[in-house]
Amino acid sequence: MTYTPEGDVYVSPRYLAGADWCGDAGFVPVKHWPTLHLEDGPCQMLVTSPDQRIRIGWYGDDFDVYKISASEDASSLTRWTATFNDTFPAEIVAAFTTALQHDWKARKDQEPFIEGPSPYWATRVQPLLDAGWKTQRFPGSATLGAADRPSSVHGPYVEITAPDGTAGVSIDLGSQDLDEETVLLWAGPTGWHRAEARFTSRTPAHLIAATAKALLDPTPVLRYRDQLAPELAALAQLTPVTPPKPPAPTPLDVQRAQRQPPAITTRSVPRWSTTTQPPVSATPPAGRSARR
Repeated sequence: MTYTPEGDVYVSPRYLAGADWCGDAGFVPVKHWPTLHLEDGPCQMLVTSPDQRIRIGWYGDDFDVYKISASEDASSLTRWTATFNDTFPAEIVAAFTTALQHDWKARKDQEPFIEGPSPYWATRVQPLLDAGWKTQRFPGSATLGAADRPSSVHGPYVEITAPDGTAGVSIDLGSQDLDEETVLLWAGPTGWHRAEARFTSRTPAHLIAATAKALLDPTPVLRYRDQLAPELAALAQLTPVTPPKPPAPTPLDVQRAQRQPPAITTRSVPRWSTTTQPPVSATPPAGRSARR
């Protein structure tokens, strides 16, 4: 797989860049893994680890375009799932798949990703805490079932927010369901153009941390200006790839230039010219000897 970024503007921060409409950047770290192109069904492309324990699916027509999962072996049930929606920048997804590929390479002879979820929520977002992102705690909530008894309990929650408020992470600390999505990483405005990445409880904390760290990368990413959602363009900093040409001079600029007095110039003159003669050197008269 070859991937060449395209665009006419650089977007920063990168988490406000939105989709690049191809998603190739997220697959570059695993480009050497087996790839299956599918014609029928919502999954259009499936990349798997050589032992098929890790699966990375591309669902280009769905809301969640990346669906990534891992199992103890090729035929086991999924242990954890990570999904990235259609507005999430592929360059940040690449941070997740890079860490995933490194893990598989280091542990391919073992049962990968079978550890339980970390009881310390901070390990999942430590890079953001180190960068000074704001942390808040919120109480939980219950969904009532039969006879007004709670059928499910969520929270309490921890919210970590960027200093400018345009990105953050929400962590459900109260869920006991290992298959439930408990970490939500988001960027951008509320609505259709909000980037979201969701991770189930057993997703390894260091993979989530690698994704969170990629939010802090100051390197801008390329996008086409006319394909960038106005809501994102209003929040992001856009820098043209080619600096704009200086504006053409106005008639008033031309008039001002014409009214300026000519510049004073100097001309070098030879020290000796044809009209001047150098002074005669003082030499003693010929034939006259010096005194003894």
